[in-house]
Amino acid sequence: MHGVHRDLYRPRYGGIYGKEAEEMKKFELTSETKVVFGRTLYRIKALVKFGDVNAGDLGGWIEAEKNLSQSGNAWVYGDARVYGDAEVSGNAEVSGNAWVYGDAEVSGNAEVYGNARVYGNAEVCKIGAVFWIGAIGSRNRTTTFFRCKDGKIYVSCGCFFGNLEEFAVKVKQTHGDNEHGRVYMLAIEMAKARIVEEKNEVH
Repeated sequence: MHGVHRDLYRPRYGGIYGKEAEEMKKFELTSETKVVFGRTLYRIKALVKFGDVNAGDLGGWIEAEKNLSQSGNAWVYGDARVYGDAEVSGNAEVSGNAWVYGDAEVSGNAEVYGNARVYGNAEVCKIGAVFWIGAIGSRNRTTTFFRCKDGKIYVSCGCFFGNLEEFAVKVKQTHGDNEHGRVYMLAIEMAKARIVEEKNEVH
C-alpha cells in the first residue's frame, strides 16, 4: 500500500476506519446534571461500542468533553466524577465514587476507583500508581496516595494535600503515637510499597 497512510487502515469503533473514525465521537454529554462545588457536571452516554462499554450505556459525570478522551477505551463509570482541567485518556478507568479533578491526568491502563480522590498535578498512568484506604483516622476519612508530575507521591486526606514527608509530619503533629497516628504511618508505608517514586522522571 505504497503512498497510503497506515492510519487509514487502523480499526476504530466497530470496524469504522480512517477519517470517519477519527471524527466520530464515542460519547456525548446528556441533559442529566449535578452540581459539585459550584460546577455543573453532566452524565455521559456512550454512542458506540468500545472496550466493555456498549452503545447507549450511561457512564459517570464530567464537566466538559475535554475531561474524557474521545479516542481509546477510557471511560468514567458509575458515580465517578471528573472535572476542572483533569483528563482521562488511553484505556484508563475511573469508577465507583472516585473523583478526579484539578490538573490531574489519568491515562494508560490506570484504574482509579472506590472513594479515591485524585487531584492537583497528579499523573496516574498505570495500575498501581494510586492507592487509597478508607475509614481511617479520627474521622474515618478516605486517604488517597498517588504520584504527581514531579515524580513524588502525594496524599489527599480531608483538607490536607501534600507529599508523603509533609503528611508524616502532619500526622505526628496531630496524632502523635496514638492509635490513629500508628494507622496513618502504616498506610504511608503501604503506599511506599505500592507506589514507586520516579525521582528521575520529572515531566
